[in-house]
Amino acid sequence: MINRKMYVLAVQDLQTSANYYRDVLGFTIREIGDDGWRIFEREGCQIMAGHCPESIPPVDLGDHSYFAYIVVDDASAYYREFGSKNAEFIKHLRDEPWRMREFGVRTIDGHRIMFGQEL
Repeated sequence: MINRKMYVLAVQDLQTSANYYRDVLGFTIREIGDDGWRIFEREGCQIMAGHCPESIPPVDLGDHSYFAYIVVDDASAYYREFGSKNAEFIKHLRDEPWRMREFGVRTIDGHRIMFGQEL
Protein backbone atom coordinates (compact mmCIF):
# COMPACT_ATOMS: atom_id res chain seq x y z
CA MET A 1 0.00 0.00 0.00
CA ILE A 2 1.27 3.47 -0.88
CA ASN A 3 0.53 5.78 2.04
CA ARG A 4 1.41 9.12 0.46
CA LYS A 5 2.99 10.73 -2.57
CA MET A 6 5.89 13.13 -2.50
CA TYR A 7 7.86 14.47 -5.43
CA VAL A 8 11.48 15.61 -4.96
CA LEU A 9 12.91 18.34 -7.18
CA ALA A 10 16.21 20.15 -7.52
CA VAL A 11 15.71 23.91 -7.89
CA GLN A 12 18.35 26.53 -8.55
CA ASP A 13 16.80 29.23 -6.33
CA LEU A 14 14.76 27.82 -3.45
CA GLN A 15 13.12 31.10 -2.40
CA THR A 16 12.06 31.99 -5.94
CA SER A 17 10.59 28.51 -6.35
CA ALA A 18 8.78 28.68 -3.01
CA ASN A 19 7.29 32.05 -3.95
CA TYR A 20 6.05 30.64 -7.26
CA TYR A 21 4.46 27.53 -5.75
CA ARG A 22 2.77 29.68 -3.09
CA ASP A 23 1.70 32.66 -5.20
CA VAL A 24 0.83 30.98 -8.53
CA LEU A 25 -0.03 27.35 -7.72
CA GLY A 26 -1.52 27.91 -4.26
CA PHE A 27 0.77 25.63 -2.26
CA THR A 28 1.64 26.15 1.40
CA ILE A 29 5.37 26.35 2.07
CA ARG A 30 6.69 24.36 5.02
CA GLU A 31 10.13 24.68 6.58
CA ILE A 32 11.65 21.34 7.59
CA GLY A 33 14.62 22.42 9.71
CA ASP A 34 17.17 22.47 6.88
CA ASP A 35 17.80 25.76 5.05
CA GLY A 36 18.39 23.89 1.79
CA TRP A 37 14.97 22.21 1.66
CA ARG A 38 11.29 23.17 1.69
CA ILE A 39 8.10 21.19 1.29
CA PHE A 40 5.35 22.62 -0.88
CA GLU A 41 1.92 21.20 0.08
CA ARG A 42 -1.53 21.44 -1.40
CA GLU A 43 -4.48 19.11 -0.82
CA GLY A 44 -2.48 15.95 -0.24
CA CYS A 45 0.22 16.68 -2.82
CA GLN A 46 3.71 17.27 -1.46
CA ILE A 47 6.72 18.50 -3.40
CA MET A 48 10.05 18.53 -1.60
CA ALA A 49 12.36 21.09 -3.19
CA GLY A 50 16.10 21.15 -2.65
CA HIS A 51 18.33 24.15 -3.29
CA CYS A 52 20.74 22.93 -5.98
CA PRO A 53 22.22 26.00 -7.70
CA GLU A 54 24.61 23.88 -9.79
CA SER A 55 21.93 21.51 -11.14
CA ILE A 56 21.07 21.31 -14.83
CA PRO A 57 18.13 23.66 -15.52
CA PRO A 58 14.98 21.65 -16.35
CA VAL A 59 14.57 23.51 -19.66
CA ASP A 60 17.83 21.82 -20.73
CA LEU A 61 16.42 18.36 -19.91
CA GLY A 62 13.76 18.37 -22.63
CA ASP A 63 10.96 15.89 -21.98
CA HIS A 64 12.50 14.91 -18.66
CA SER A 65 11.34 18.18 -17.12
CA TYR A 66 7.82 16.65 -16.91
CA PHE A 67 7.65 15.27 -13.37
CA ALA A 68 4.04 14.91 -12.22
CA TYR A 69 0.49 14.20 -13.30
CA ILE A 70 -1.84 15.39 -10.55
CA VAL A 71 -5.44 14.17 -10.69
CA VAL A 72 -7.92 16.77 -9.40
CA ASP A 73 -11.69 16.90 -9.04
CA ASP A 74 -12.25 20.07 -11.13
CA ALA A 75 -9.57 20.75 -13.73
CA SER A 76 -11.48 23.77 -15.07
CA ALA A 77 -11.35 25.50 -11.66
CA TYR A 78 -7.60 24.90 -11.32
CA TYR A 79 -7.04 26.12 -14.87
CA ARG A 80 -8.93 29.36 -14.14
CA GLU A 81 -7.14 29.81 -10.81
CA PHE A 82 -3.67 29.34 -12.28
CA GLY A 83 -4.51 31.46 -15.33
CA SER A 84 -5.60 34.34 -13.10
CA LYS A 85 -2.12 34.20 -11.52
CA ASN A 86 -0.32 34.22 -14.88
CA ALA A 87 0.85 30.60 -14.87
CA GLU A 88 2.67 29.55 -18.03
CA PHE A 89 0.53 26.93 -19.72
CA ILE A 90 2.30 24.32 -21.84
CA LYS A 91 -1.05 22.74 -22.70
CA HIS A 92 -4.37 24.50 -22.51
CA LEU A 93 -7.39 22.83 -20.94
CA ARG A 94 -9.03 20.24 -23.16
CA ASP A 95 -10.86 16.94 -23.04
CA GLU A 96 -8.79 14.04 -24.30
CA PRO A 97 -9.87 10.74 -25.88
CA TRP A 98 -8.43 8.89 -22.87
CA ARG A 99 -11.29 10.42 -20.82
CA MET A 100 -9.28 13.07 -19.01
CA ARG A 101 -9.81 16.84 -18.99
CA GLU A 102 -6.28 18.13 -18.60
CA PHE A 103 -3.84 21.00 -18.87
CA GLY A 104 -0.15 21.54 -18.18
CA VAL A 105 1.98 24.24 -16.60
CA ARG A 106 5.68 25.04 -16.60
CA THR A 107 7.00 26.21 -13.24
CA ILE A 108 9.37 29.11 -12.77
CA ASP A 109 12.19 26.51 -12.63
CA GLY A 110 11.12 24.96 -15.94
CA HIS A 111 9.61 21.78 -14.47
CA ARG A 112 6.37 20.67 -16.13
CA ILE A 113 3.26 19.49 -14.28
CA MET A 114 0.06 18.09 -15.79
CA PHE A 115 -3.28 18.41 -14.03
CA GLY A 116 -6.14 16.15 -15.04
CA GLN A 117 -9.71 15.31 -14.13
CA GLU A 118 -11.32 11.99 -14.92
CA LEU A 119 -14.34 12.36 -17.20
